[in-house]
Amino acid sequence: MYWAALLPIQLPHSASPIDAASLGTWSLQFSPRATLCEECVLVEVEASARLFGGISRLRERIELGAAELGARVAWAPTGLGALALVRCELADGFQAPWQKVLDKLPLTALTAVAAHQATLARVGCRTLGDVRALPRGGISRRFSKELLSALDLAYGLRPETYAWLTIPESFHARLELMSRVESAPALLFGARRLLLQMSGWLQARRLGATAYTFRWCHDVMRAKDAGTGGELTIRTAIPTQNVDHLGKLLAEHLAQVTLLAPAGDIELLATEVLPVVEESRSFLPEVRRKGAATGLALERMQARFGDDCIRRPLVCADHRLEHGQLWSHTDAEKPGKAQSNGYDLPQPSWLLVEPLRLVERDHRPQYQGALQLLLGPDRIEGGWWHRAQDSGEEITLNVQRDYYLALSPHAGVLWVFQARLAAEETAWFLHGHFA
Repeated sequence: MYWAALLPIQLPHSASPIDAASLGTWSLQFSPRATLCEECVLVEVEASARLFGGISRLRERIELGAAELGARVAWAPTGLGALALVRCELADGFQAPWQKVLDKLPLTALTAVAAHQATLARVGCRTLGDVRALPRGGISRRFSKELLSALDLAYGLRPETYAWLTIPESFHARLELMSRVESAPALLFGARRLLLQMSGWLQARRLGATAYTFRWCHDVMRAKDAGTGGELTIRTAIPTQNVDHLGKLLAEHLAQVTLLAPAGDIELLATEVLPVVEESRSFLPEVRRKGAATGLALERMQARFGDDCIRRPLVCADHRLEHGQLWSHTDAEKPGKAQSNGYDLPQPSWLLVEPLRLVERDHRPQYQGALQLLLGPDRIEGGWWHRAQDSGEEITLNVQRDYYLALSPHAGVLWVFQARLAAEETAWFLHGHFA
C-alpha cells in the first residue's frame, strides 16, 4: 500500500538530495521506505502498519502530520496510482476496484500520458481508461515507451522500483511565503512547517537539536539600507526534537525583532545536534508526567527576558570547595566535566560565604564549646594561578589548609580547617555545617 503527499511547494525534477529529504524526512518517522516522486512524497506503508497498530491508526497519524504541512494525501495500491489520485484531489484508492478508479481519471493524472494529451484528445481519449482501451501495439509504435510503462505501473501490471530516500548528514530547508510578511511574529506560521520537517529529520537520525538558525530574506523591493535579511540562532540546554518547544522559543525571539523590510522567504538550519538518549518503555502502565519540565520553562523565560535573567549552577573541577561551583547565565561558559575533588572527608551540607575565624583556648579551637576533632587532617593546597582585584590591587587566592571533621557540644558536626603558613601564627576557621 502506498500513500502520496502533495506538498504546497513545486520542486524541479533535478532537486538535490537535501531538498528532497527536507520534504520527505518527516514522513520517515512512519515508514523507512520513502521517495520523492516528481512533485510529491511517496511512502510505502504496508510494512509499517503492524508497528503503529494497524492501517487505520497509521492513516490517522499520517493525515494529521500532512495537515500540519498543508499537504494533500492519497492512498492507493500502487505508487504512481497514488500520485495520480492526489493530483486529481482524490484521497481513497480503495473505495472501488482499482481499475475502475484509475479509468475515470483525466489524462493529466500521469506525466507520461499528459505529454501526449493533444494527440490522444484528437483520437477521442479523455481519460486513462480510454487510453488503456487502445491497442497496445499501436500505442507502442506511435508514442513513447514511457506511456505504456507508466500505465502498467499505475495499474499494478508491473513491479515498481524507486530510488528510496536516504537521510542527509545535515538539515537545511527553505520556504517561499505565500505573501510578503511585514511583522516578525507572523513568520512563525511558515517557520512551524520548517520545524516539522527538521523534527522528522532529527527523529530519523536519532538526534536532538541544541541550536538551530532561522533566517528570513527581504523582498527585492526593499530600501537600500534594509539589507538582504536577518537571522536568529536559538539554543537549547538539552538536545530536543519537540516541535512545540522549539516553536515557543522562536516565538519569544521573534517578538523582539522588527523587520527592516517585508520578508518573502525563510530558511531553517540545524546548526548543532547531539545524539538523543531515548527513554526505555515499561510494559506496566506508567503515570503520565504533567506540565513542562523545569528546564524548558527556564529556556522560555531566558528567551523572553534576556540571557542575564536566568543563572544556572555549574560544578567546577576545583579542590577549593568555595570555588567548586559557579553561577552562569550562558551555556558557553560551562567548564569542562567536573572531576572528583579528591576529599577524604565528607562534604558539608552548608558552606559559609567567608570562613569564620575561631577563638583558641589551650591550643584548641572553640565554637559553642571546645571542638573535638573526629577525622583529619585532609590537606588542600592550590589556587596559586587564581587572581582577584581587591581595592585596586591584585591578590592571589592560593590556599594551604588542613581540614578536619569536628564535633561541637552545641552546634553538632562542623567542617573546620587550620591555615598553614599563616604568618607568625596558625589560625583555625569554621567553613561549613552538616545538616
